[in-house]
Amino acid sequence: MAGSSKKPARKINVAVVGLGFMGVTHLRAYQKIRSVRIAAVCDATRPPVNGVIGGVNGNIQNSAAIKLGLDVKIYSDFNTLLADSNVELIDICTPTALHPAQVIAALEGGKHVLCEKPLAQNSATAKKVLAAARASQKFLMPAMCMRFWPGWAWLKNVVTQKNYGKILAANFRRVSAKPAWGKAGTHSGGALFDLHIHDTDFVSFLFGTPASVFSTGVQDAHGNVDHIVTQYHFPNGPAVHAEGSWLLTQGFNMSYTMHCERATIDFDLSRGATALQIAEAGKPIRTVKLPATDGYNEEIRYFVDCVARGGKPVTVTAADCVTALAICEAEEKSVRTGKLVKL
Repeated sequence: MAGSSKKPARKINVAVVGLGFMGVTHLRAYQKIRSVRIAAVCDATRPPVNGVIGGVNGNIQNSAAIKLGLDVKIYSDFNTLLADSNVELIDICTPTALHPAQVIAALEGGKHVLCEKPLAQNSATAKKVLAAARASQKFLMPAMCMRFWPGWAWLKNVVTQKNYGKILAANFRRVSAKPAWGKAGTHSGGALFDLHIHDTDFVSFLFGTPASVFSTGVQDAHGNVDHIVTQYHFPNGPAVHAEGSWLLTQGFNMSYTMHCERATIDFDLSRGATALQIAEAGKPIRTVKLPATDGYNEEIRYFVDCVARGGKPVTVTAADCVTALAICEAEEKSVRTGKLVKL
């Protein structure tokens, strides 16, 4: 309306650091949010060419080239990016070994930070990142995308609300061919810390920290655990186990089955539109229609909203990532020793 005094919505200026598969995936998510302006990108070896970043293969999907346009600033040095006062939110998608120093520097530089999982290669270092976040006036959120993934977020509500009674047992499975970054050496932490950590985190999201874990697995030439099956012990709680693997010859799949008192809930990504199904006694198996989105889009939309309204993230916190790392470390110890490990 002419003469209206209503102010336009504030744009949040975002910079994405690391332009591999996750960086491109995150950029694509930001492009869908009207309140976001992609102000800058940073990568020492893979900068945009004429405003375009080439596509990258990943486990969930293959990413086509992405057009950023020519008004996005391009940095090759992280510290130079930090000096850009226009950038309010920094999204870190670099290799895990770089996360702690980059996250702490960004927080101390007055930026909100979304960081790909895990925050660090071990829980001790992640605690230092957590301390920096607590000392900062800015927000830090680890990108634990399964807490936002359709089917998984739905399952959290089922467990919380006890829609089908007591949870008796649950299993989770996440299997993939080894990605390029996993083949490069020891920096990824293997399937345990790069892939399986998603299900470890989600198990703790549903049921809390387990009292102990018992794991068996397969190690690669570098000693990384590339295949793992873990039993999580919850006294007086459900029987829970999860499998994570980089031993698949090709492809990717993720699934879960949860047995409740009054139903079995089953999710299998390979079923496509019928991925989530519920079986109740005496009733036909029914499919639950899920939103046409994914955890990457939803976690980023959530964090942007937190920044916009000035409310700290609660769906996932830096402390949650420290917990997930500590549980994964216990799983790794169990694989190496063949013994049950208490937490």
